[in-house]
Amino acid sequence: MNLTLRIWRQKNARDKGRFVTHEMDDVSPDMSFLEMLDVLNDRLILGGEEPLAFDSDCREGICGMCSLTINGVPHGPGKGGTVCQLHMRGFSDGEVITIEPWRAKPFPVLRDLVVDRSSFDRIIQSGGFISSNTGGAPDGNAILVPKEDAEVAMDAAACIGCGACVASCPNGSAMLFVAAKVSHLAHLPQGHPEREERVVNMVQQMDSEGFGNCTNHSECEAVCPKEISVSHIAKMNREFIRAALKGKF
Repeated sequence: MNLTLRIWRQKNARDKGRFVTHEMDDVSPDMSFLEMLDVLNDRLILGGEEPLAFDSDCREGICGMCSLTINGVPHGPGKGGTVCQLHMRGFSDGEVITIEPWRAKPFPVLRDLVVDRSSFDRIIQSGGFISSNTGGAPDGNAILVPKEDAEVAMDAAACIGCGACVASCPNGSAMLFVAAKVSHLAHLPQGHPEREERVVNMVQQMDSEGFGNCTNHSECEAVCPKEISVSHIAKMNREFIRAALKGKF
């Protein structure tokens, strides 16, 4: 396959950045997208140029590090997968592929395709911990959880914090990410003691980080690699109203 890559290059957060075009020939359709970028970097290094900076870690669709917008879509074409799970057979010979970092104010570009997503870490930290006794592992049946609640909680817990929801939202909202974290624990008895403080603190931290509001476009659900439902946002809103009625803020 022969491809034309339009890639965003940016030296640091202060640099304006620009698109740079690279021609790629003899690309195997069996390569993953990140393997193709590895080949590009090998060629750039051999040519005495600066390699492209991009994030990756597990390359198994688990860590959420491979945060790229490909042809305007976070994580690229396809559904229910990350960039590292994307293969070049999903593109056509001669195609022009545009590759950008996440575009959101709370995700400043550090270099090229690498963005700072520490705002997500601060939101998680603001949620605090659950009240759970330490010691030996409890019996699996000691705390009964209805099957429906357990399944919904596990669906929410599947969030890998990649930020695709933010990158896809016209408002730059992180509501799906925060809702997944809130909903996960709100459906489990272990998360109930701090449920009001948790939702208030996480929503307030989300707002202070500069994320936008949700206006129900649902692009977040469409691009989420774990296909997390926007119904969790409704659950978070109910938790927030509950906290307000109990005077938690």
